[in-house]
Amino acid sequence: MVTDQMLDERVLREVTDRVAAAFDAPTAAVFAEAMRRTLRDAVVLEPDGTAFVLTGDIPAMWLRDCAAQMRPYLALLDLEPGIGDVVAALVRRQSTQILHDPYANAFNRTPDGAGHQADRTAMTPGVWERKYEVDSLAFPLQLAHQLWLATGRTDHLDDTFRKAAELVVATVRTEQDHDARSDYRFERDGCPPTDTLVRDGQGSPVAVTGMTWSAFRPSDDACVYHYNVPGNLFAAASLRDLAELALGPLADPGLAARAEELAAELDAATRRHGVVDHPEHGRIFAYEVDGLGHRLLMDDSNMPSLLSLPLTGGVALDDPLYVATRRFALSDDNPTYVRGTTGDGLGSPHTPPRYVWPISAAVRGLTSTDPAEKRALVASMLAANAARGRMCESYHVDRPEEFTREWFSWADSMFCELVLDVVGYHVPGAPGAEVFRHDA
Repeated sequence: MVTDQMLDERVLREVTDRVAAAFDAPTAAVFAEAMRRTLRDAVVLEPDGTAFVLTGDIPAMWLRDCAAQMRPYLALLDLEPGIGDVVAALVRRQSTQILHDPYANAFNRTPDGAGHQADRTAMTPGVWERKYEVDSLAFPLQLAHQLWLATGRTDHLDDTFRKAAELVVATVRTEQDHDARSDYRFERDGCPPTDTLVRDGQGSPVAVTGMTWSAFRPSDDACVYHYNVPGNLFAAASLRDLAELALGPLADPGLAARAEELAAELDAATRRHGVVDHPEHGRIFAYEVDGLGHRLLMDDSNMPSLLSLPLTGGVALDDPLYVATRRFALSDDNPTYVRGTTGDGLGSPHTPPRYVWPISAAVRGLTSTDPAEKRALVASMLAANAARGRMCESYHVDRPEEFTREWFSWADSMFCELVLDVVGYHVPGAPGAEVFRHDA
């Protein structure tokens, strides 16, 4: 395991003192322990120079979760460059995992056959779960770009990363025509409908639109319609990140051109097929569409979400389409939006009714332009989770003592990122960050 020495204690004290001054001692204490806990309990540095990052109470590493778990540390790279070693090690691990299976969402530390080996899909002993989610390929590209953007280091951008990036481009392009070109299938027996795919594992029908297909959402729930809008916009944004890396340190103009072309196709197709007219909110993004006329109007607590588009989708905070979509997501017209005695927020079909997620509260704060709202969201997250001293996956909006997953490291990290945002430390490329480039 990684010890606290990977985050210099003097740096952490300096930041924590700033948090205490801006908020109070209890907020600072929860923040500091969460920053220590992820490195201490979730990160495993391997002899091969890679890092395996546990999602929390499940002994597996999710490509999506582990990248998000590192986000608050990215905000401190100027103060603590050494933390970049952990991020670089994680990128190396993600690259090998993608090369092992670009359709897997979660991996075992060793090829021990743990996880969902009985699923009817092309499982291997090193894979914990093989639910194909396009955001699982986007997060590693974004993370690699963020590290380079902030520090200029390129040791993580090795030949393994290049090959993984090529496979990401190929996979996303294959899934633009899932029925004709893809051999990915997934079925699970004896489970809720959200854990398996219909049509003998192919998923519900879709038209060819230029968008890319995803079997499951970031929640690991099956898509209703398999063109997930925030996932497509995140894929486009991460491919633009890859194009910048390819033109720069990778010195591969061919890869840059392929990534940029695919990004443009995804963005254009999503804006053509994934935008709808809402009677109350005007032009907004749908959550899922199928190109056959069906659309799902909702948002989900997990990133990428419609709410998180400025963090993951390359969409500006003041983009009128995002502003309208945000207004919809935070309204009673969104079926996952709930109000209760602890406040209001977004839930997910992945968890019980009236359960809200700390992740979505943090995303709401990070995409808010109102400093008072940011501070209020920190306070509400802390109040609802104070008895645990850490962020859970979700809790009942009226009875916060009822919750799911006490150790969900991603939620801890999102709380820390919002706290850091309020006191002036920002993730590279995130809203509120100044020009954050090693060559600026």
